[in-house]
Amino acid sequence: MSLDPLPPKTCSIDRLITRQEDIQRVLTGKKRATRRNGRYADPGEILLLQGESFRITAVYRQRLGEMTDRDAQSEGFKSVHAYVDAIQQIHPGIPLTPDMPMWVHEFEPMGH
Repeated sequence: MSLDPLPPKTCSIDRLITRQEDIQRVLTGKKRATRRNGRYADPGEILLLQGESFRITAVYRQRLGEMTDRDAQSEGFKSVHAYVDAIQQIHPGIPLTPDMPMWVHEFEPMGH
C-alpha cells in the first residue's frame, strides 16, 4: 500500500456496492472489501446498506494479478478464480488481465 495522497474520487460512496448479492454478502459478514475501476470512498467515510453502517478502513490500488485467495475471500469468494469468474459474468466482454488496476475499498461494520 502506498502512503501517497489519494487522487480525487471518481464516484460517490453510495455507488460502491449496489448489486443485491453483494449487499447480502456484506450484511452477512462474508464480504469486507470491494474492488472497483474507480475510487468511490475515502478512509473513514461511512457506507450505509439497508440501515447498517460500515466504515471504510482502507483504500488502495491493486492489480488483478496481485490478488490472493485471501483477497478474494474478503470479497466473499473462495478463490481468485471464483472471483474472476463472477466478475466475467457481471461484466461480459471486459478483458480481465493480470495488469488490470483496481481500487480496493476495505470496510468494517460499525458497532451499535
